[in-house]
Amino acid sequence: MKTRDPVCGMVINSDEAAGTLEHAGKTYFFCSNHCLAEFRDEPDKYLTQHSRTPTSQQPAALYTCPMHPEIERDQPGNCPICGMALEPKMVTAEPADDTELRDMTRRFWIGAVLTLPVFIVAMAHLIPAWSHAEWVTGEVSRWGQFILSTPVVLWAGWPFFVRGWCSLVNRSLNMFTLIALGVGAAYAFSAVAMFFPQAFPAAAGHAGKPAIYFEAAAVITVLVLLGQVLELRARQRTSGAIKSLLGLAPKTARRVTPTGDEDVPLDAVHPGDLLRVRPGEKIPVDGEVVEGRTSVDESMLTGEPLPVEKTVGAKVSGGTVNTTGSIVMKAQRVGSETMLAQIVNLVAQAQRSRAPIQALADKVAGWFVPAVLAIAALTFVAWYFFGPEPRLAYAITNAVAVLIIACPCALGLATPMSVMVGVGRGAQMGVLIRNAEAIENLAKLDTLAVDKTGTLTDGKPKLAQWLPVGGFDEKELLRLTASLEQGSEHPLAHAVVVAAQERQLPLEAAKDFQSTTAGGVAGTVAGRRILIGKPDFLRENGVADIAALETLAAPHQAEGATAIFVAIDGRAAGVMTVADPVKSTTPQALAELRELGVNILMLTGDNPRTAEAVARKLGIADFQAGVTPHDKHEKVKSLKAAGRIVGMVGDGINDAPALAAADVGIAMGTGTDIAMESAGVTLVKGDLRGIVRAIRLGRAMMRNIRQNLFFAFIYNALGVPVAAGVLYPLFGVLLSPIIAGAAMSLSSVSVIGNALRLRRARL
Repeated sequence: MKTRDPVCGMVINSDEAAGTLEHAGKTYFFCSNHCLAEFRDEPDKYLTQHSRTPTSQQPAALYTCPMHPEIERDQPGNCPICGMALEPKMVTAEPADDTELRDMTRRFWIGAVLTLPVFIVAMAHLIPAWSHAEWVTGEVSRWGQFILSTPVVLWAGWPFFVRGWCSLVNRSLNMFTLIALGVGAAYAFSAVAMFFPQAFPAAAGHAGKPAIYFEAAAVITVLVLLGQVLELRARQRTSGAIKSLLGLAPKTARRVTPTGDEDVPLDAVHPGDLLRVRPGEKIPVDGEVVEGRTSVDESMLTGEPLPVEKTVGAKVSGGTVNTTGSIVMKAQRVGSETMLAQIVNLVAQAQRSRAPIQALADKVAGWFVPAVLAIAALTFVAWYFFGPEPRLAYAITNAVAVLIIACPCALGLATPMSVMVGVGRGAQMGVLIRNAEAIENLAKLDTLAVDKTGTLTDGKPKLAQWLPVGGFDEKELLRLTASLEQGSEHPLAHAVVVAAQERQLPLEAAKDFQSTTAGGVAGTVAGRRILIGKPDFLRENGVADIAALETLAAPHQAEGATAIFVAIDGRAAGVMTVADPVKSTTPQALAELRELGVNILMLTGDNPRTAEAVARKLGIADFQAGVTPHDKHEKVKSLKAAGRIVGMVGDGINDAPALAAADVGIAMGTGTDIAMESAGVTLVKGDLRGIVRAIRLGRAMMRNIRQNLFFAFIYNALGVPVAAGVLYPLFGVLLSPIIAGAAMSLSSVSVIGNALRLRRARL
């Protein structure tokens, strides 16, 4: 039977070379060209959930507006709300598309060159020696200003008119509405004055000719262009941390084949491929060590400088550096499935999200623009009817100044700039923030619910002690016990075997191996009958003196350890204690969390005795044991209902409901994918100290956002009344449109500079 791939039409073959694999006793079929995976059990049964999707099948790149992240398009263009150029939503290692930056830079420099002589001529009358010179007041001067400023306004400033028009058409008034109105009013007034001077009353000081404000329109255009160039450059810098992470991935991999090693492009690596990594080289993709021993520098992911020991069976991540030994690894996750790619995806999502505080800025901007337009109209009317001569000139000048200085561009940048910089900083420290809402909740966090196993503890049972009785030797007790436990799949048995292997004890094959559910195991090792399990299991098999073993185990069980009872040749031989040790960094992390004013609550499915021992050791007064996933979820909901801002930390599938229900879910990067998908924050290393950094980062980001909003509002609050002329009756002070444009740009620069300070914040 021949079955064809529904995408590319290639035949699905049934031989291994063309595309089958065995897993968990089942055969999986897939296109030999890897168009789609997988075909399970039968070649003609297509599974919609696939894992090998070719580049051509990947979703089209999405573009979004930096000011309106809810806008998404599958191709470049302009935002339908504000008219700004859309940017790629995903950060990639490829060189950034700097088309808009280059375009704005070109417009700025050409505009600046043309504006400089216009500005000099227009301002020359302020110098007494030049105030009556022909080249300052003559027709040649006036027409020269018109000729030079026209391309500045109508070409260099054209994008602002387009965006302003879009804002009117879409009924979404924004900063470009004010820029277009302000610059357009100054230029149109001056152009009409040039071509139809008879329509205006004689203007004093200009030889009977109406005043012109080409220099205001041109200079304001150039200043706004400068602000755009600075913003675009800053936006590129904010993604620099993510691009540096992406750049850590190697471009090629060394694949092991029957005919020898071969270098292949990274996108040619597939799951299951064997890859050789030599000392000093970067790990190409995520996988597992199958041969060799080495140390790997994982500081790219965790921020920790010390290399991590890697042996057969250890997991390695793409982009990390192999420092000492040569290894062969099996590729497991490639392309967009690697840890590095997931980090980039999480960060990109977070950078485009909007914090709840942004709703305040958006609401203010919604009424701010109409209010400014109303103030500008009142300014025009007041100066036209009550101002000194030339009234029309004063009315136009001051109305234009109000429109320009009130431009809310800094208001629009206040939140997204801080989010972009802060999320990038967090990624560098191993704290991945999925969305901006998590940032605000981190800053307000007052209660933290934590899982025990894998969160407070290592999550890997280890043999703590083995205590022989009746004259049995310690090493012999461990050797015989581990030899029998080799046949068991129980996690506690694995801990015993690992302990014996670490001590290089010679293990022997067991005979007559028997396993009793909820009891223990029995078998013969080196001619000796071994029983391992619970006290009742040993009693049922005729072993005496079990009470002495129970007395020996009691103090260790009180500390949360699990006891394994051992009998050899029908005699009580000893007790093995297995414990899940508390992570070495956990006490420090909990102490720092308490200093931050966060209450700690432990929720665990473990037994009450073990939970109490761990809680006592860590000083956790509030804990609940034996809870189910539903219980955790309900506890989080009840805390939220009580007015708490709740964080939940976990690493397993059982924690996922509580992670999703919490105000901010925090997943350990060492845990399951479901946990990480349910959480707003992921700690790459699985170290609770990362939560401390996350909270400090969240608080620093919220302070930064509030500072940015202050910068945005203070310029408007102080500048608009001055631009309207409230100081003129008392002090004769007016705000030139040129100075208004400079103040508007300065507010944006202040916001950008303040946001970039987050890159140096101490966490």
